[in-house]
Amino acid sequence: MAPLEDSVTQTSQPDPPITPEIFQHLVRLAALALDDEEAEYLRGQLNKQLRAIRELASVDLPEGLPITSHGVPYPSETRPDLRRDEVKPSDKADAILEQVPEVEERFIVVPDISSTELE
Repeated sequence: MAPLEDSVTQTSQPDPPITPEIFQHLVRLAALALDDEEAEYLRGQLNKQLRAIRELASVDLPEGLPITSHGVPYPSETRPDLRRDEVKPSDKADAILEQVPEVEERFIVVPDISSTELE
């Protein structure tokens, strides 16, 4: 099997990777709490994902190729019908609500997401 680089059209100027400064800005925007090791690991993973996306985007596709949602043909004759959505009562609601820190009228209360002025 040929390496992926050989099977795609290479762009002349690759996009620069996400720098530590840009990543820290993204971390602040997302209100994440990461130590240095976690941040560097996630920045590396994000750069790998972006590189993979660029490689996929650079693959030449024939004009008129239909959009697919599945990697192999899956015609309606061979796939099962979708099941109907049915509401079914559960006897576990009380047990679940007993584990929640705050409940109001049987709804789970979640803290507000703080909004602050961002640079």
